[in-house]
Amino acid sequence: MEGNPMMGAYLIGAVMMLVSWLVGNQLKSRFEKYSRTPLQSNLSGREIAEQMLRDHGIADVKVISVKGQLTDHYNPANKTVNLSEPVYHARNAAAAAVAAHEVGHAVQHATSYAWLEMRSKLVPVVSFASQWMQWVLLGGILMINTFPKLLLIGIILFAMTTVFSIVTLPVEYDASNRALAWMTQRGVVNRSEHAMSADALKWAARTYLVAALASIGTLLYYLMVYLNRR
Repeated sequence: MEGNPMMGAYLIGAVMMLVSWLVGNQLKSRFEKYSRTPLQSNLSGREIAEQMLRDHGIADVKVISVKGQLTDHYNPANKTVNLSEPVYHARNAAAAAVAAHEVGHAVQHATSYAWLEMRSKLVPVVSFASQWMQWVLLGGILMINTFPKLLLIGIILFAMTTVFSIVTLPVEYDASNRALAWMTQRGVVNRSEHAMSADALKWAARTYLVAALASIGTLLYYLMVYLNRR
């Protein structure tokens, strides 16, 4: 590994890719399972999202349908809750969890949730860093003995993306907590459906956790390579 510093980064990446695949597989499995559980309230994902928005006094956010599976997201730029077609139309525990979670982000936006605002401010910085860090890191490794500062620049760029992945964690967990609390308070789900929704959101959050851990591990590895370059 000392002879080829990039191999260490590739090894970390391979291990985390495997963990990410396992978590993603569990997420897909849970959603498929809970998608077969009809809601007692018989509300669709769209109806749940619109109701949660109304209950929080948010009138300037639209709920729209988008193609794909697990493509659900909230877009703060045009204030839209984008639900994948299965979630938009479905009336099950999985759809309820996803719809309410995405509205949770809209509530964060409306209430100026600090972590969401921080993440939004990081987006242009991370976009720039993501575009260049791979090439700068590669060049830094190749020129580690002649121009070590290039690797340091790459590490700084990578650190920006790592900070973004860490800041994303409280944003995602908070959105899930808001969703589950509202669904219980509103009676959208019963006790067993709440447990299913909570489990689905837990596995969704773990995908972000794995990404953050992978980023931290890779960053620490590059930092060790830089510090031990002599």
